[in-house]
Amino acid sequence: MDGMTFWILGSVAAFCTGLSKGGLPAFSMLAVPVLALVISPVTAAGLLLPVFLFSDIFGVWAYRHEFRRDILKIATVGSLIGAGIGWLTAEVVSENFVRVLIGLLGLAFATSYLLRRPPEGAPRKPSWGLGVFWTTVAGFTSFVSHAGAPPWQVWVMPLRLNKLAFAGTTTMAFAIMNVSKILPYYLLGQLDVQNLKVAVMLLVPAVFGVFVGYRLTRMLPEKVFFGIVTWALLAISIKLIWDGMAGA
Repeated sequence: MDGMTFWILGSVAAFCTGLSKGGLPAFSMLAVPVLALVISPVTAAGLLLPVFLFSDIFGVWAYRHEFRRDILKIATVGSLIGAGIGWLTAEVVSENFVRVLIGLLGLAFATSYLLRRPPEGAPRKPSWGLGVFWTTVAGFTSFVSHAGAPPWQVWVMPLRLNKLAFAGTTTMAFAIMNVSKILPYYLLGQLDVQNLKVAVMLLVPAVFGVFVGYRLTRMLPEKVFFGIVTWALLAISIKLIWDGMAGA
């Protein structure tokens, strides 16, 4: 983990992590694939967890007044279940299978969302059944490769939140997911001293990304914001399917 190429790609991955914490969640899914160009995906996931956690501090502070508690309660339950499943199956589940699965979910949802009329009207009340299911999937895929955005968006986007409530609730939910990974990642050997030293060096681009993402979220019109989120989800989903099939 040295050389100019590593540090450039590592900085890009950290910046994408920060953008996601600033309110643009789909960008978090670029972090591991970008860094996996120079190191293994498993190592990349472990290396980036401290960066995610540190960025969460700034994201949670920025959106501390703008999130939905009812959605977050459901997300907490599902996220912990998903992380537990990820921990129990860490030795047997293929990362390529997970990439393809996440990609297909995201592709189906983004395509459907783009082809139909955007949901209108007042925000909807979340369902515990659907919520626990999709956040369990999100918690699992987030545990495996920090790629929980597609299943999360499949559940949350139809709830018709405004952009700040969507960004704030998403930031809070993924902060919970990331905290739930600390002990399992440590016991699986993915958090070591070398990783932590490298992660510290990547905190600056990550924090910068948080503030850029936060400013963009506030500046962008509602329609443009959700358009970016949906198109980013579509592009990343296609990339995940491609990477998963190529790796298999």
